[in-house]
Amino acid sequence: MNEKRILIVDDDDEIRELLEFDVRASGYFVDTASDGMEGLNKALNNTYDLILLDVMMPKMNGFDVCKNIRCAKLSIPILMLTAKGTIDDKTEGFDCGADDYLVKPFDIQEVLLRIRVLLRRNQVEDKTSLSDEVLHAGDIEIFPETLEAVIVNKKVKLTPTEFEILYSLIQHFNNPVTLATLLDEVWGYDSNEDVRMLRVHVGGLRNKIEPDTKHPKYLHTVTNVGYKLTPFGEE
Repeated sequence: MNEKRILIVDDDDEIRELLEFDVRASGYFVDTASDGMEGLNKALNNTYDLILLDVMMPKMNGFDVCKNIRCAKLSIPILMLTAKGTIDDKTEGFDCGADDYLVKPFDIQEVLLRIRVLLRRNQVEDKTSLSDEVLHAGDIEIFPETLEAVIVNKKVKLTPTEFEILYSLIQHFNNPVTLATLLDEVWGYDSNEDVRMLRVHVGGLRNKIEPDTKHPKYLHTVTNVGYKLTPFGEE
């Protein structure tokens, strides 16, 4: 059995121990850290399949931990668990490179579901067959190995989730893609509660690929449906 390794970083002893118990009971190997600096050191010096990361912690907050992990070119899925639940907080978390975000207090079954989804998605991304597919359409070219996109000779670095959204949209280019389809293809399930999270990720992606976000050329909102990618550009 290939036991998945999960690092839990949280300074709240009660929450950390609860998570450790339930995650371990679900069949995962669990390591823990009680502050941001310890969590970062463990992430950089050990091999994990996923990180559960609190935000408000001593020595180093979760946003900075996440930034440092991504700066080290580690693509470990990161699920942030925090009391900081505003849209600005979530946007900052995603901009730092987080893959998912749950607000405290949370349901442990929801945490376990998100863990399974992120691990399954990461396993699919690791398959070499993905790199054999055609990942070029119009002005846009994407590179699974480096999570980068090139738009008219401009190279941009994407978060894992932004890459998955762009990858999904390219498969359906010039056709509207529903929110439910995107949630299913990117996260592996359809939940109306996660539409706002999807919109935040799309906003981050649009900021990176659009010359002018107020007048999108490539990534368009389709009212009451979802999104459409026009890879050759649409003025």
